[in-house]
Amino acid sequence: MNKTNSPSHCKQLERMYLSAPFNALFQPQIQVQEGQATITIELKPDYHHAANAVHGSVYFKMLDDAAYFAANSLEPEFFMLTTTFTTYLTRPVSEGTLRAVGRVVNQNRSQIIAEAVVYNAADREIGRGNGVFVRSKNRLNAIAGYRGDGGP
Repeated sequence: MNKTNSPSHCKQLERMYLSAPFNALFQPQIQVQEGQATITIELKPDYHHAANAVHGSVYFKMLDDAAYFAANSLEPEFFMLTTTFTTYLTRPVSEGTLRAVGRVVNQNRSQIIAEAVVYNAADREIGRGNGVFVRSKNRLNAIAGYRGDGGP
């Protein structure tokens, strides 16, 4: 088994995701497997826009995160970057649990293309997106959340 599909790489990516300060706002759950990732969050009124539905930025975050971690599951050394991401918001939602499922659809030497779908609590699709991800110069083992320690 190489590192890209090793359970430890996937667990380290999960830990890195949960350690991001921004995620304290959403308290997500994540599962990463080779070429795919699932993100779940429980909706709160704090995520609503003025018309009492979830703001589109929450859809985008879930879609991008699920696609991103699906892509990074195939890259064992470097932190990936989102270079483009297209989002389609197809149905409003205001309560319940959202689940985004991302999967890699294409990979070559310079980029990974992944797509994601976000579902409401009734398992109805409420949005989808796809993106292009590339390797950064930042090594994963230099990121404290990936390593599992508190230091840089």
